Amino acid sequence: MCLTPEQISGEILKYLVEHPGAQDTVEGVTEWWIYQQRIESHAAQVEQALADLVARGLLLERKARDARFHYRMNRRRMREITSLLKREPSSLIQKHVTDRRKH
Repeated sequence: MCLTPEQISGEILKYLVEHPGAQDTVEGVTEWWIYQQRIESHAAQVEQALADLVARGLLLERKARDARFHYRMNRRRMREITSLLKREPSSLIQKHVTDRRKH
């Protein structure tokens, strides 16, 4: 996802409010201030997407010794996954939302 200059400016200012003593190079600002914030802000969305895919049986979830979960594709559902990927992502999401409302 490409950010507009206004979004990048907002990310920089947000980081500096949270870390008022921070200073860095262009490379550091890019990697740590902007990229890291984007990762952190999307972590909850990724977690929800993984939970939805597990609930639908498209991914398998395994708890490792370190108590973290590991995810992998459910190979038994390969045809269905391939079919879903050929569709528009928005229709995939909409279908899932509609299916959840029915239950």
